[in-house]
Amino acid sequence: MMRSKTGYRELYGRLKHVPLAVSRETGALLYMLARSSRARTIVEFGTSFGISTLHLAAALRDNGGGRLITSEFEPSKVARARDNLAAGGLLDLVEIREGDALRTLGTDLPEMIDLVLLDGAKSLYPDILDLVESRLKPGALIVADNADYSADYLARVRAPESGYMSVAFAEDVELSMRL
Repeated sequence: MMRSKTGYRELYGRLKHVPLAVSRETGALLYMLARSSRARTIVEFGTSFGISTLHLAAALRDNGGGRLITSEFEPSKVARARDNLAAGGLLDLVEIREGDALRTLGTDLPEMIDLVLLDGAKSLYPDILDLVESRLKPGALIVADNADYSADYLARVRAPESGYMSVAFAEDVELSMRL
């Protein structure tokens, strides 16, 4: 189911009450990458309860502001993420788009994106990259959590002619940079 391009909605629907959060270490990495790159525009695929969103939005706040666009198709998780972001005082930096990311991230994206977090249905990583790729500024970072479940994505960003420099980072994260 993790690799399915059709069964992901069923799988993630069954997990609607489960927080599918990045690890503490990945959260710290996200914050550090967003801060050190002085990110102002971030796109996140897979909000869940908003834990990774909190790390990224905190970096935006500490960078002096910006915009984080995130997408989540499960309404109960959207509500939970909004509550968590409000409690953290970061909701004003975040636009949560409810629905299938293939639609919600397919329109009205900023001209230049500094950082992308892929942490939704792993089989859709190449499709989401297709949606944002033309807007990635040179040097933009892409963090793909559990990318080992998306062989097509890994083959793409690791290919020498891809326009990316990419490396496995920690146990479960692929860190890529747009050249």
